[in-house]
Amino acid sequence: MRGAVAIVAAVVVAAACGGSSKSSKPSTPSAVSWPAPSNPMALARAAGLVPETAERLQYHVHSHLDVYVDGHSVVVPAGLGIAITDPAVHTFDVDGQKQYGGVNPPCAEPCISPLHTHDVSGTLHTESATRKNNTLGQLFTEWGVKLDPNCVATYCAPAQTIAIYVNGKKFTGDPRTIALTNAKEIAVVVGSPPDKIPDSWNPAGQ
Repeated sequence: MRGAVAIVAAVVVAAACGGSSKSSKPSTPSAVSWPAPSNPMALARAAGLVPETAERLQYHVHSHLDVYVDGHSVVVPAGLGIAITDPAVHTFDVDGQKQYGGVNPPCAEPCISPLHTHDVSGTLHTESATRKNNTLGQLFTEWGVKLDPNCVATYCAPAQTIAIYVNGKKFTGDPRTIALTNAKEIAVVVGSPPDKIPDSWNPAGQ
């Protein structure tokens, strides 16, 4: 019976997220790790976002983030923008990785930002009651990682090369302003680049 409940709950998360909850591990992980912060709702509010008591799917889009330091992938953590310790937030173990979401019934207090990550695949979820695109700067604020035109975390130009790519093309503006529109592929590259800069991403292909 317990197994049947787990399967049903997993289906709820997949349905809420358009089937985009499958996780994937970076093939060549970096020694660099920026874990999910312990105060997600405070950081969501600091990013100008309004946390909800459950996922709101009136506006539901996905973009994708890759982060590299000296050619190696940095994991974008699961649970950014989600109060993963709230008892109403479901936790799943998929291929040895934690996933969070499927908030049903709603939390007693706000527990999920309209911008969040369910897993470690790099998928950025905008699930909102209003049609509004969030930004990369808001995601990094929720992550607790510094991002501006010159710095990523503690890596800053000119000591370190910082490059941002959107759909494979170099972005020269303020990376914090990049809108997280549907199917957008964003690569943040610190130091030596990977062998190939990702230039596209298909949400349905996960």
